[in-house]
Amino acid sequence: MLEKINNLLLEVEQLTVNTKDQVEEYRIKWLSKKGQITTLFDDFKGLAPELKRDVGQKLNELKNKAQEKINLLKEKFESSSDENSSNDLDLTLPGDANVNVGSRHPLSIIQNQIIDIFARIGFTVSEGREIEDDWHNFTALNTPENHPARDMQDTFYVSLNPEMVLRTQTSSVQVHIMEHQKPPIRTISPGRVYRNEAISARAHCQFHQVEGLYIDAKVSFADLKQTLLYFAQEMFGKETKIRLRPSYFPFTEPSAEMDINCTLCKGKGCNVCKYTGWVEILGCGMVDPQVLDNCKIDSHKFKGFAFGMGIERIAMLKYQVKDLRLFFENDVRFLKQFTSS
Repeated sequence: MLEKINNLLLEVEQLTVNTKDQVEEYRIKWLSKKGQITTLFDDFKGLAPELKRDVGQKLNELKNKAQEKINLLKEKFESSSDENSSNDLDLTLPGDANVNVGSRHPLSIIQNQIIDIFARIGFTVSEGREIEDDWHNFTALNTPENHPARDMQDTFYVSLNPEMVLRTQTSSVQVHIMEHQKPPIRTISPGRVYRNEAISARAHCQFHQVEGLYIDAKVSFADLKQTLLYFAQEMFGKETKIRLRPSYFPFTEPSAEMDINCTLCKGKGCNVCKYTGWVEILGCGMVDPQVLDNCKIDSHKFKGFAFGMGIERIAMLKYQVKDLRLFFENDVRFLKQFTSS
């Protein structure tokens, strides 16, 4: 039996194969349930006790070497196969022409354009939380409890804490800025806001705003007008005209709404501009001195202006979209139109 084991050891050491199939053949010949080494283990059980020690050591040596040889040859052919497959790959072939190219959402495109326009004249970007406390969302902005101005905004209150709300405007971010930063301040605050409104072609319960704030020692309404004229012409074209109409906001005095000539009908009149030739795009005004005092800024020394616009409204005018709901439905047919933007 020892002689048979030694012969098999010699065969294992000298083994050479040319294909992966031959490796599998030798594995079956030696290590399968009916293989030669398995048969030797069966015969080993009938040996005399005094022979089992020497024969057992040789038999275990044979089994281990055979297993090592098989594993080594398998690895050799597998690595060779990987090299061949990589060599067969032609990297110069053209790619799949049917790959779908993604795009930015139209609201993201417009928001980035707004940020870029105001960045050119020194405005920085400030962002804040969407769940806000009553002070920063209302009271600090000159809208105390029971003030009639609160009826202008239908608010989502957080049920677990009635003092917390889903912010109705990104002006709350500006309050944080004024509380922690000394003038001069020149910042815009883009973000999502929420109001409890019926969803329609012109309104939604969530939408996006960009609000701006400029505070310094000598700031006038003329500065506000020129800033907004610059924005309108950069966004809609050099021929764009603006008009300012008196309005009311609790945190600005005087206040105004700004219109531009309708981009859809070119001022001739349509259902979007209600046949006036003008479309309102933002509200603005000089910061009320009480708001500055609420935020610990000396209203006798500093003045400021503020403005706020809806990104959806700008996008509707820019891309001539007549239904606001399209921006939220994620219809691929609609979004594909902005692939090249």
